[in-house]
Amino acid sequence: MSSEIYFSNNYRDLCERNGTGAGFQFEFSCSRCYDTWRSPFEAYVGERAASWLQKGADVAWSLLGNTGRGVTSAADGLAGAGWGQARDHAFQRAISNAQGHFNRCARCTHYVCGRCWNAAQGLCLNCAPDTAAEAMAAQQRGLNDMASQRSYAAGQVAGQTYDPSAPRQLVCPQCRTEAHGAAFCSGCGYHLAQANQCASCSGVVPNGAAFCPGCGTRQ
Repeated sequence: MSSEIYFSNNYRDLCERNGTGAGFQFEFSCSRCYDTWRSPFEAYVGERAASWLQKGADVAWSLLGNTGRGVTSAADGLAGAGWGQARDHAFQRAISNAQGHFNRCARCTHYVCGRCWNAAQGLCLNCAPDTAAEAMAAQQRGLNDMASQRSYAAGQVAGQTYDPSAPRQLVCPQCRTEAHGAAFCSGCGYHLAQANQCASCSGVVPNGAAFCPGCGTRQ
């Protein structure tokens, strides 16, 4: 049997070593869409034989006392002795079956499922995308790009009436509601973006200032 291993990085080992469900099963995944395929479950006959021996060990334990421990160890040894080799053989069989469900791309060397395979080119759809699908995607990108350009141009026209120098507040100082630059707070109705004026000279006083920067009057 060949020792060469395929699917080295896109499979999952689902094997169970112990219990009534002991057996071999492997899950392989497509490198492009990540859909999976599982190999048929193969029961581990060595564990079944060990289970029967374990039952005998339980009987021996009850009849012989501590001398039954040797029978239990024999059961464990029987199950473990052939596990590694049996798993390797099961893995090879699973790989052989998986090769019928996946294709290896000659360009990127990834294994992909039939839906991600360009059979005409012998490459995966990442390396040789479907022409019709690419054309439709390009058409949609062109539509989106043109819509974005026209929307940007419309925004520039609308921006001609926007006064960038007008004071605006994004958060209401009274109730902390987000105001988004509106003239009044939607939470409490506070009149936003009001410039503080000096009572003496009517000049603009920065928020938090103790004195007017224009005339020095205390605020």
